[in-house]
Amino acid sequence: MTILAIGSDARDTGYQYGLADSIHVVRIDFAIPNMMVVDFPRDLWVEIPGISDHYGIDHGKLNQAYFYGNPGMGYYDGPGEGPGLLARTLDLNVGLRVDRYLAIDTQTFRSMIDVVGGIDVKVETPIDISYGQDDPTDPKYFLSVGTHHLDGEMAYALATNRIPSTFQRMQYEKIVLSALREKLLSPQLLPKLPKLVAQFIGSVQTDLSPSEINSLICIAQLIPVDKIMADSFPQEMFTANNIYDPSRGVYTFVYQVDFEKLRAMVSKFMAGVWPMP
Repeated sequence: MTILAIGSDARDTGYQYGLADSIHVVRIDFAIPNMMVVDFPRDLWVEIPGISDHYGIDHGKLNQAYFYGNPGMGYYDGPGEGPGLLARTLDLNVGLRVDRYLAIDTQTFRSMIDVVGGIDVKVETPIDISYGQDDPTDPKYFLSVGTHHLDGEMAYALATNRIPSTFQRMQYEKIVLSALREKLLSPQLLPKLPKLVAQFIGSVQTDLSPSEINSLICIAQLIPVDKIMADSFPQEMFTANNIYDPSRGVYTFVYQVDFEKLRAMVSKFMAGVWPMP
C-alpha cells in the first residue's frame, strides 16, 4: 500500500483551504514487512492538471496543488479534493501513484501530540527553532544536544522550522514523526491506539477505511526499526530559482528539477528499491 501523507497548514479543521506544508509518501510492504518513506519539496514547480479552466492555472508549486483541490477554492471537480489533486499532480509529473491519502491540519497535529503525552526527540546538534515564535528569546526554543520532551506546540515548532532551508525542515519532520511513531507503539499506548484512532479520525482528511487503519496499526507493530527507512531526494538534484507565477501575478521562489531523473528515482522507490541510487 502506498499512502500520500500531507501536513496541511490549515489553522482549523474542515480542510476547506490550506497549503500542503509537508508532503510524504509512505510505501508499506505487508509481505516483508517493511516501510519506506520519501518526501517531496513543497516548493517544487510542477504542472497541475484538471484546473486550467479556472483562471488558466496549469502550473504552480507542489503544495498549491493541494490548496487548489480543496473545496473552499472551487477549482477542482475531481475525486479526493486537495489530496486527490495533489496525487494526480505527483502522478503526472513524476509517475507516482498512491492508493490512499491522509492529511492532518495544524490544530489536530498539536492536539494529537498533547493527547499522547508529548514525544521525546533526540537532538544530535543544537537546534534553534525560535524563528517566527511570539517570544524568540524564550530559551525553550533552543534545543541543546540530548533528549527533549516536546508538547504539541514545541513538536509543531520543530517540524515546521525551515531554517536554514526547506531540506533541513524535512529532516526535522522525520525526527518528529519517528518520535511520534515510537510513542504510539510504546507498551503504554499500544492498547489505547484503537480509542485514539476513533478520537481523531473525524479530524483528519483521509480515504482510509477503519479496517485499513486497523491493518496498518497491526503491521506497524510487526515492522522492526531497521526495516523502516526514511529519506529525501538528494538536495543537489534541485535548483533554486525565482520565476513568475501568472496565476498570482508575482515572482515566487521555487525548486526546479530534471523530471526524468526524478521519475527514475520514484520508479525505484515504487519497486521497493532502497536506497535509491
